Amino acid sequence: KHAQALKTEGMENTTARLFSNPAGDYGSMVNERVGAGNWEDGRELGDTWAARNSFSYGRKGERGTARPEVLQSLLATTEHIVQEVDSVEYGLTDIQEYYANTGALKNAAQAAQGGKKVACSIVETFGKAAVPRDLDATLRLEYRSKLLNPKWANAMSNQGSGGAYEISQRMTALVGWGATSDFAEDW
Repeated sequence: KHAQALKTEGMENTTARLFSNPAGDYGSMVNERVGAGNWEDGRELGDTWAARNSFSYGRKGERGTARPEVLQSLLATTEHIVQEVDSVEYGLTDIQEYYANTGALKNAAQAAQGGKKVACSIVETFGKAAVPRDLDATLRLEYRSKLLNPKWANAMSNQGSGGAYEISQRMTALVGWGATSDFAEDW
């Protein structure tokens, strides 16, 4: 139904559903902006994600054609975002690409809907029973088990520069998740 509605608006390739970076390029650039402090509010980060991921891939030779109007139309109807995590070694606070993509996608969808909240679930698929968890609940669990856990923090501190790097990565991710998904906790 979305494709037909978009077609009546004069858009091309309205069945496009796979969007990414321009062909031959990589990354949303959101994590680079967060790390450099090159942003004022989360909406800028959502806009960056949408601009970098508005290239359509798929049938009929579609190999990275810019279709921002189709992406924006789809974002305007997005009600729920699901991120799969398939590793017991890495979580949402370990890899910057999670907030740079999942968080910024959530922000871009909310912006396309005039600020209406869009739900986000995390599904960890490395166990027998994959149970979706709310994004904020998952982030709370990860931060309490690592960054706010004195045993983890002390072990990282005792490792010297490598441990300091791990702590700084999680602090940067905390800022990134707060900026892209409005995650905030009163610890």
